[in-house]
Amino acid sequence: MGVDQVTTEDTMESDVPADLVGRRVSCSGERGTVRFVGSVPSTAGLWLGVEWDNPERGKHDGGHEGVQYFTCKHPTGGSFVRPKKASFGVDYLTAVQELYKFDVEEVFKEEFSISSKTVEVAGFEKMRFQKLTVVALNMREVNGPGSDAEIQKTTPDVESLDLCGNLLSCWEDVAAITQHMRQLRELLLSHNRLRLPFAPALHRPAFDCLRVLSLTNAALTWPQLLQCAPMWLQLEELYVSENDITELQRPVGVLQSLRVLDLTSNQLAEDTLLSIAELPRLENLNLSKTGLSVLQFNDVPPGCKTAMFPALKTLVLNKNNISEWGVINELEKLQSLAQLSCRYNPMLSTQRNPQTASQLLMAKVGQLVSLNMREILPEDRRGAELDYVKMFGEEWLKAGGHQDPQQNRPSAQFTSQHPRYQIFIEKYGAPDEGELKKQKPFALKNQLINITFVCPDDPDRKAIVRKLPESMVVQKVKGLLHRLLKIPGADLNLTYTSTKIEGKEIEINNDLKPLQFYSIEDGDRVLVRWS
Repeated sequence: MGVDQVTTEDTMESDVPADLVGRRVSCSGERGTVRFVGSVPSTAGLWLGVEWDNPERGKHDGGHEGVQYFTCKHPTGGSFVRPKKASFGVDYLTAVQELYKFDVEEVFKEEFSISSKTVEVAGFEKMRFQKLTVVALNMREVNGPGSDAEIQKTTPDVESLDLCGNLLSCWEDVAAITQHMRQLRELLLSHNRLRLPFAPALHRPAFDCLRVLSLTNAALTWPQLLQCAPMWLQLEELYVSENDITELQRPVGVLQSLRVLDLTSNQLAEDTLLSIAELPRLENLNLSKTGLSVLQFNDVPPGCKTAMFPALKTLVLNKNNISEWGVINELEKLQSLAQLSCRYNPMLSTQRNPQTASQLLMAKVGQLVSLNMREILPEDRRGAELDYVKMFGEEWLKAGGHQDPQQNRPSAQFTSQHPRYQIFIEKYGAPDEGELKKQKPFALKNQLINITFVCPDDPDRKAIVRKLPESMVVQKVKGLLHRLLKIPGADLNLTYTSTKIEGKEIEINNDLKPLQFYSIEDGDRVLVRWS
């Protein structure tokens, strides 16, 4: 029947709370919501029909022998349990006292006197509670507030309250706790299941100072969040990862103070993302693991700045389905974007070297100061932009580009795909034909290049020819040269010459860059000097 095994004692119905349907319970470490209370034919006694937060804990969808006693979101999310097997939790006050208690008998053997006045131990205990500014009651089975008067006496100065993973069942109970905390700025309610409030605006005083709210894994949709939002008029940070958010809607009159929004691990409908683009203060947006594959700001053409997401500085797009570099071109339209994280997306796998992918990102989004959690140094940006000019120079010429500014008329298609290329031409000059970087098909043989190493300051040394991967970083090349030249401890300085650029010696000045960063090709000569 899909019930938990019970004993005769478990069938007793005493001490069962009233109004059980909708209450939260825990059983063997799993939390759920009571959806049914009553008898189930062919068995004796009272049963609770529970929909578990973790559907793997359940056994059915609320039906038994053709009768549907309750329903579940998941086909195996429910089961029947005896009331004695379920815990209905404790109130907030009880949880606080249990967690923050101290051994009164050990510390205070008896009443004692201060300034000839007798002081009771209970008074000191209340004073101790009143000093609490952070209360962490995660996973303590809190189910409601307790006495209003006692909350106001014991924890009025709380600024951060953690109620994650408890047995709270409605926003009214949360408000009954927080209304006595006039300085509450941070509230953590992740891993709870809260019924929506009947009149959200009535509870606004309970969250007057609230700035940070965490509702991770709370089974919420975006419309439900918007319905609750009138309670949090001053909210600045909202964390709602791992919910049931799919279609976003425009927040009208709510969430207007929001600076941080975390939507990680929600499968978003891409065409609704721009519904939140008008949030005026949104600075940090996390869209990791949301299934994102396309993004387009159609209000402006390539090379211009969009009015959407006007304050957005930090954008996280990790672990999505972005396979087109055109999405990155769209990010260049964001007027305030400074920090971008875009790891583990298919488009990056099209580049044989991760360093090349990072260079493309740096070149395409000009205002970035940080990429994938690493600061972009001026020399990194300059190298990325110069390499971009070489990489797409041949395509630029074929599309109508020209070294003579009067004849430089690249096609609209090229400009759309490379909106910053003309900026680079104006900044560094048009590429010479000898500087163009030929695009080679991906194959192992194309990753290896023949390099001749010579020591111009020591003509007695013979030249050394080695076949090296073009992805090999300069630091490892120097390590190889130390072994080959047998000059331990020397500080090596490298430059190279190319037959395509006669009479020019190019400095290799960054040990962390690969050979291909400097466009070193098969047959080039690397000049080795040391001091």
